[in-house]
Amino acid sequence: MLFTKDSHADCFDLSSAWYAIYTRHQHERTVAGILAAKGFETLLPLYSSVRRWKDRRKLLFLPLFPCYVFVKTDRERRVDIVSTPGVYALVSRAGQPTAIPPVEIDAVRRAIESGACVEPHPLLEYGDWVRVKCGPLAGIEGILVRKKNLYRLVLAVEMLGKAVAVEVDAFLVERLNSKRPNVAGIGHAAASAHSGSRIAGYANQKNWNILSL
Repeated sequence: MLFTKDSHADCFDLSSAWYAIYTRHQHERTVAGILAAKGFETLLPLYSSVRRWKDRRKLLFLPLFPCYVFVKTDRERRVDIVSTPGVYALVSRAGQPTAIPPVEIDAVRRAIESGACVEPHPLLEYGDWVRVKCGPLAGIEGILVRKKNLYRLVLAVEMLGKAVAVEVDAFLVERLNSKRPNVAGIGHAAASAHSGSRIAGYANQKNWNILSL
């Protein structure tokens, strides 16, 4: 589902672009509605989620990007945006609001309008070190890789120069801020007196593709 409001055409000029607004928790719809009333074009992508209780189930439509609303405008109207109730700030870089590439906005819009199943997903990039958040593998760290449609966490015993892969749900992992350990010399780890038998993640790139979403 796509919650979008079109602006009045005379509110924008050729310099307008898409920006992201950081909002208070659960204020996305309110902010989008107020900004639309002010004449802004807004975009609030929603996805469906079934919440289960002991005695009932309910279909909810939730923000695809919690605490964010997209708005198309020019920088001259920044005060009109940040003064809106429920708005914390425009997402900025080096103190300046940062425009979002139109191709990214278009991709999100088309995905929602296609009717396909769309849901939030952690952004994982090449070389990211991840940890399993819950379940029987909770706490294990490694590199998430993909083979066909299956996601797996590759683990290595560096001292032996061997690795294994365990199937895991990508939703159950979180990206770590720290960089992955240096495993370039995995085959020579036994020669180091300090290498021990630490278990770490290692991707054999000849047979696997690093997951990049």
